[in-house]
Amino acid sequence: MIPAYVPNPIAVVAGGGTPIDLGTTFRDGRRVLGDGKTFRGLFGGILGGILAGILLIWLEGILGFSIHTLSSVVLLATGALIGDLVKSFFKRRLDKKRGEKWFLADSYDLVAGALFMVALFDLPWLTAHITLPVAFWIIVATPLLHRGANIIGYLAGMKDVPW
Repeated sequence: MIPAYVPNPIAVVAGGGTPIDLGTTFRDGRRVLGDGKTFRGLFGGILGGILAGILLIWLEGILGFSIHTLSSVVLLATGALIGDLVKSFFKRRLDKKRGEKWFLADSYDLVAGALFMVALFDLPWLTAHITLPVAFWIIVATPLLHRGANIIGYLAGMKDVPW
């Protein structure tokens, strides 16, 4: 899941600039995504996840095993940020503000998006590598990693809130 975990913090570092929704509002009068979702963050985050995945593929080759493929890496990285965008869309519909906590959705959006993308485009990889024990550890580790990364981002002055 590293290619899926890396994009969000990289998006924070790389972000800023033009919002993906270009400032438009949905039919409910609320922003489609909000100022926190930018093209630089999206593409920088995906690129960061892909580079992390390529590094994993290289390390796997040195260590003599193979888990990731270029396809799985691209799908995990892209899906993670698509999941984040979908969450932001629904967050705006619920009138939640930028940075406001949304229990579970804030942690598992990236997992849902990443696994959905892999299921859609590379189901054999998903069924071969995301077994029940792996899924269990993803469920356990994700909120811990998400919270830790957010605290680091907050302490570094890159995030307004530590969640």
